Amino acid sequence: MSIIVENLPDDPAELRAMIAVLQAENARIEAENVKISAALRVHDQLVQALRLRIAKLQKLAFGKSSEKIEREIEQLELALEDLLVAVAEEDDAPIDEGRDEPSPEAADAPALRRRPRVSDTTPRERRELDPGTCCPDCGGDLRVVGEDVSELLDMIAAQMKVIQIARIKKSCRRCERMVQESAPSRPIPGSMAGPNLLAHVLVSKFDDHLPLYRQHEIFARMGADIPESTLVGWCGRAMKTLSPLIERIEADIMASDLLHADDTPIRVLDRSLRDKGLGRGVKQGRIWAYVRDQRPWVGASPPGAVYRFAPDWKEEHVLSHLANARGILQADGYKGYAKLYKPDPDG
Repeated sequence: MSIIVENLPDDPAELRAMIAVLQAENARIEAENVKISAALRVHDQLVQALRLRIAKLQKLAFGKSSEKIEREIEQLELALEDLLVAVAEEDDAPIDEGRDEPSPEAADAPALRRRPRVSDTTPRERRELDPGTCCPDCGGDLRVVGEDVSELLDMIAAQMKVIQIARIKKSCRRCERMVQESAPSRPIPGSMAGPNLLAHVLVSKFDDHLPLYRQHEIFARMGADIPESTLVGWCGRAMKTLSPLIERIEADIMASDLLHADDTPIRVLDRSLRDKGLGRGVKQGRIWAYVRDQRPWVGASPPGAVYRFAPDWKEEHVLSHLANARGILQADGYKGYAKLYKPDPDG
């Protein structure tokens, strides 16, 4: 309620009425502040409880029920993120990202704010705000005595682009021979997908876990209606195109002097089981992971992992995967490794 002193009435009764209105408004604002403070305290307690629960689950994430724990961790992290956003929405204090690391006093804060770390290779665009050459007060000449530089992190939004490849036809004036450049090769013959688009689709699906139907929706907002069936075909053909590179990487990793091996169960759809009336058509397969990581002793080879699917837990799959391995194998007590640990008759 805004009051101008010159407009105050002279009547004491009217002044008392205005004071009563102001007191009521102040009481209402104080009550709202109390509610907001209480809500923020509840949010803080929930944030701390979620963080503690996530930390405990992360310590247990290597047991037999690790998949269930990982799913619970993901759900808790989503809930924690929503709470932190809600706290930030109610916080009107100015954001200070001047520090690279949070101070010890802020370690228990519900929302830690740290200055974003940006790679030195990230392009920098300099924009100068020049006050001109003349003094705004006396009109004298200005000289440069320094500058204040601040940084603003921004993003160039992705956009679709159609590249038109025009192969000009020409004929010889003398012999009438037709001359034309051959068409450039494409990652998928006959497809409209360029290499950058295919790389984006694959990384989004397999690294960012973005389903193809969501990518279809994103591309539609960008002005390109790419059916899901087309995206599926692109992924399959791209994987076939990349298979020689994948095989070379797998061979290099599996030939390492030291390998770490482990497996985890995975639910697999099997329509044949459903057609036979055996449940919902879901069975349990296995994903085997073979990892090379020489970073602890600063080895020369880069880290890498090979993932192999198997329909069951039989030892024949492990023996097939590691048939050509001759280095040290670090693994758990799975009995399928037993034959691999036997002495090699050839030395």
